[in-house]
Formats: sequence, structure tokens, C-alpha cells
Amino acid sequence: MGALTNPFPNDSNRAEIWDMLAQRDIDAFLAAEWSAVSGDFIASGFFGLHAHFKPHPDDWTLAFPTLEAYRDEWLRQAAETRAIAYAEPLREAIFRATDATGIEIMGDRALLRKRFHGVILRADGGQDQLDWQTLYVLARRSGRWKIASFVGYLPR
Repeated sequence: MGALTNPFPNDSNRAEIWDMLAQRDIDAFLAAEWSAVSGDFIASGFFGLHAHFKPHPDDWTLAFPTLEAYRDEWLRQAAETRAIAYAEPLREAIFRATDATGIEIMGDRALLRKRFHGVILRADGGQDQLDWQTLYVLARRSGRWKIASFVGYLPR
């Protein structure tokens, strides 16, 4: 769990997906730079479901009916995170808590199970508990993997 280097040096498809949804996503989030990841999505038809950390699909909502709705929430969360002082290097702590190695590929479609599990210490003595997962549905477009949709904030 939590590699800072790509764990797929001999698998170009999984390496590309990991670079996109681990390396680039974390770095862009910490910088609050949506432009660094905006090209990783298939905007047409994109949607995201919010599972609210609940296992039953009846509790899930279509919280992100468009890419713009997801972008706005992503930027809100990134700004909120940037406003917190942490007692440890945040990038390394997020990588330590992230497992983005569960990748299933079938032709030009892929499913990534991105799991978050760990504690990040805040400078105020508190901590952020990460304990959820996101399922990303990807499609290969013009030779590049892109995010088509996701179900996020699932219980791990």
C-alpha cells in the first residue's frame, strides 16, 4: 500500500492508469490544480455517484451528474485540505494511505479499485482518518486511458 513510485514498471496500461489516478491525482489535489487532471476525464456523459460511506446502493446519490459538478467538489475539498496544517508531510502520508493497484482491464475498458486506509496527523493534535474506496470506470480513447465515471466514498 502507498507506493510513491509506479508499481507497474512492466505493464504499460496499468502504469498509465496508476500514474493518472495515484501520482497525478494526488499531486494535482494537493496543489488544487484542476487543470493538471481535467484532461483525464471523458467529459461527455461523465457522472459520479456518492456512496456516502454506506454499503447499500439505495443510500447512494447521483451527486456529480456532470464533470463540472465533480470539479467544483474536487476543488472545494482541495482548498479545505490546503487550509489544514499537518504534522507530517501530507503527500507522503496520502500515498501511504492509498492503494491504487486493484486494476482490472478488459479490452478498452478498465476498473480501478482505489482504496484509502490510514491516519494523517494534523498539527493541532488531531488526525484525519481515511477509510473508504472509489471505483473508477475507465475507457481507452485515442490510445489513452480516461475516466468515464466513478462510484466514490464507498465503505472500504
